[in-house]
Amino acid sequence: MLAILCGVRPMGRSTGPIFWLLLATVLLVLLQLVPLPPSLWAALPGREFLLSAPLSQETWRPWSLAPSTTINAASSLIVPVVTLYLVSAMPQEERAWLPAIMLGAIFLSMLVGLLQFSGFIIDNPFINDSRGSVGGTFANRNHFALFLAMGCLIAPVWAFAGKQSARWRAPVALALMTLFALIILATGSRAGILTGLLALALGLALCWHNVRRALHGAPRWVFPTLIAAIIGVIALFILVSIAADRAESVRRAFEIDPGQDMRTRGLPTVLSMIAAYFPAGAGFGGFDPIFRLHEPFQLLKPTYFNHAHNDFLEIVLDGGLPALLLMLVAIGWYGMASMRAWRGSGRHSVLPKLGSAILFLVFVASAFDYPARTPMMMAMIVIAGLWLCPIRQRP
Repeated sequence: MLAILCGVRPMGRSTGPIFWLLLATVLLVLLQLVPLPPSLWAALPGREFLLSAPLSQETWRPWSLAPSTTINAASSLIVPVVTLYLVSAMPQEERAWLPAIMLGAIFLSMLVGLLQFSGFIIDNPFINDSRGSVGGTFANRNHFALFLAMGCLIAPVWAFAGKQSARWRAPVALALMTLFALIILATGSRAGILTGLLALALGLALCWHNVRRALHGAPRWVFPTLIAAIIGVIALFILVSIAADRAESVRRAFEIDPGQDMRTRGLPTVLSMIAAYFPAGAGFGGFDPIFRLHEPFQLLKPTYFNHAHNDFLEIVLDGGLPALLLMLVAIGWYGMASMRAWRGSGRHSVLPKLGSAILFLVFVASAFDYPARTPMMMAMIVIAGLWLCPIRQRP
């Protein structure tokens, strides 16, 4: 609101596909709130159980089966909209600070997780977290682990890819990557192990040429020795953490039977729900009440299944065929833009590669969870998308 009052002009058209994909997403969610004529609404799949309700043949109903949750989903989109507005309005010299700002936010969240790991209880009324878990500023340990994995990507870029990358940044980045990796192990997130390993590998790949350029003139053995030392230091700390029984993620990966995991047990029900409501969808944000209508007795337990824990499937369940087509368009654009980014070379190709790597981690994590539905991740996704599709400068 302050930016609008101050007359800050965004560059909507120059943000390319990001603007149009976000606009299409907002319009699709809002379209589900438009009341439909009774005859049209009754023709939508999966609505049969409401047709016997009183006055059901006379009431205009929205596309969504749970309008209140769809309103909440629509209101949550203010985060990516505002992020797109503010970042697209920033001049180039200010956008250069974004990696450092994002790395600082991840570091502060890591400090909160470190306090939780040490036994300090943080009762945050704004976060519906599990008491005693290591989740940082997130309610979900998987989301926190993904946030830390993003730090493993941003840290080497911040250290080596800047215009004036100081020498002190390299050891600081190595220390941060090591801390991020250790806290990922402490979270107990099994998916975090995968995203963390991918982030460490991609982080080194992002700055491979920058490190070689920094060592220009040094003996040939220095570069491979340095890379081996970095990998060795991180691996050593991880092994010490495992040996000291402080790697909760590794322990959970071996002790929990995947067949008893709710993600696996609930998958057949989720697939049957998709088939029941396709191609119209059940409505964005309404997974919890809709799942309770279809939940079999053998899945009943004291806690509830709040999401499908596979965001690709849940998007199809929520939005049906329109959401599926929009998701395929977004993935297709990501694939083409990523190929262009990774084929490029030079200093100006680092941020597009970083944006591609961050979005790749989100895609991987979305196969096991729902990170893109949290506000912080929404902002990170928009920034990563803008890096992948660089903003053209004003003339």
